[in-house]
Amino acid sequence: MAETPSGIDESATYIAAMSFEQALEELEGIVRQLEGGKGRLAEAISSYERGAKLKRHCETKLNEARAKVERISMAADGSLKIDPQPLD
Repeated sequence: MAETPSGIDESATYIAAMSFEQALEELEGIVRQLEGGKGRLAEAISSYERGAKLKRHCETKLNEARAKVERISMAADGSLKIDPQPLD
C-alpha cells in the first residue's frame, strides 16, 4: 500500500489497526524473506520499510501492555488493585 494523493499512508493506517500478534507474524515473515536474499532489490527495500513500521507498531503495543501491567498491584488482602491513573 502506498501513500494516496491526499497524503495518507494507507499501510501505516492498516498497520495501526493490527494486533501485536498479527504485526509480529508479518514482521517475522519479512525477516525470513530478507534473510533468504531472494527477490529484487526494490522489493527488499519496500519490505524493509514495511518491516520497520511493523517493528515500531510492535514496540508501541508492548509499551502499552507494560504500562497496563505496571498499574496492577496486590492489595494487602491479596486481591488485585488497578491504579485508575495512566502512567506518564
